[in-house]
Amino acid sequence: MGAEASGSGPALRELLREAETSLLECKVCFERFGHRQQRRPRNLSCGHVVCLACVAALAHPRTLALECPFCRRACRGCDTSDCLPVLHLLELLGSALRSGPAAPRAAPAAPGILTCQHAFGGWGTLVNPTGLALCPKSGRVVVVHDGKRRVKVFDSGGGCAHQFGEKGDAAQDLQYPLDVTVTNDCHVVVTDAGDRSLKVFDFFGQIKLVLGGHFRLPWGVETTPQNGVLVTDAEAGSLHLLEVDFPEGILRRTERLQAHLRRPRGVAVSWLTGAIAVLEHPLGPGACSSTTVKVFSATMQLIGQVDSFGLSLFFPSKITASAVAFDHQGNVVVADTSSPAVLCLGKPEEFPVLKPIITHGLSHPVALTFTKESSLLVLDSAAHSVKVYKFDWG
Repeated sequence: MGAEASGSGPALRELLREAETSLLECKVCFERFGHRQQRRPRNLSCGHVVCLACVAALAHPRTLALECPFCRRACRGCDTSDCLPVLHLLELLGSALRSGPAAPRAAPAAPGILTCQHAFGGWGTLVNPTGLALCPKSGRVVVVHDGKRRVKVFDSGGGCAHQFGEKGDAAQDLQYPLDVTVTNDCHVVVTDAGDRSLKVFDFFGQIKLVLGGHFRLPWGVETTPQNGVLVTDAEAGSLHLLEVDFPEGILRRTERLQAHLRRPRGVAVSWLTGAIAVLEHPLGPGACSSTTVKVFSATMQLIGQVDSFGLSLFFPSKITASAVAFDHQGNVVVADTSSPAVLCLGKPEEFPVLKPIITHGLSHPVALTFTKESSLLVLDSAAHSVKVYKFDWG
């Protein structure tokens, strides 16, 4: 009897841990249920249980309609209710699980849900904005849009500091700006679809360099940690690295890093690992809203890839990625115009680890960038504004 009793303790703890894994985690995001708001277990009308954060991510932002990710039965987010048996089980098992040896827990891929702190811009201040960047030294926010002066610079509080880039046909003017980046020495680089060029300004708006004739359709642009400039060419299907003497306005060197991409647009670089993410928009039957995220190492080896179809196997809603960025932990983050939402895909070698981090308050997100303080700026073109999100550590 003594041997049986002594062996029952570890067996019970193992059984409790299995119960925790099988019963106490959401089978959509694989986060553990809890009593705090985003992790509360909710009953769908079909009887399946998911956490409140996933209910919010799955529900249509206006109609609140959603499909169960397991049986596809339709219901509404407002018709869900707390799953009391799971909440009671959490309470009952909590003390028993704490009494055993602590089990190691993996660090989460992202801290949690982001909440909107404030927004700036708005119609008239911004008109159909398309690109967003941060000045690494001053923290000022740079946006390109369809206004009379097409580069707008905001201070860290959202007030308009200055603007430049006249609308026009001259070489130094901007016709149809698509994307923008700010270099480490505070030069502003803009891709212009109007004359298919790359244009470099100092931070006060003086033109320094115009690169015409180098690209068929320059689209995405990003600064590397070494102060190079990455440019995607959507029509040529290529990714380029440019080395520029910005104060002198001289192009020193160009290198084609990739030559067989499918309509690449957005581009991002991880300052933690040097990895480069490219967002493709391939053509073909049924591909009008399909997107692919490809991530290359600093030496341009493909280390991660996922497309809309692959994501649909893990997430019941259609995902159309419109922008890509890296957070400070090296996770890939994309904006989704179908939901609309912002999603963390995890690290490239772990693709896909899908986790919604913004599920409300967006209309048509087209650009993303993280601040040094880990806030996330989202450019919402339908709202003509920049929205500032911070993590809710709850």
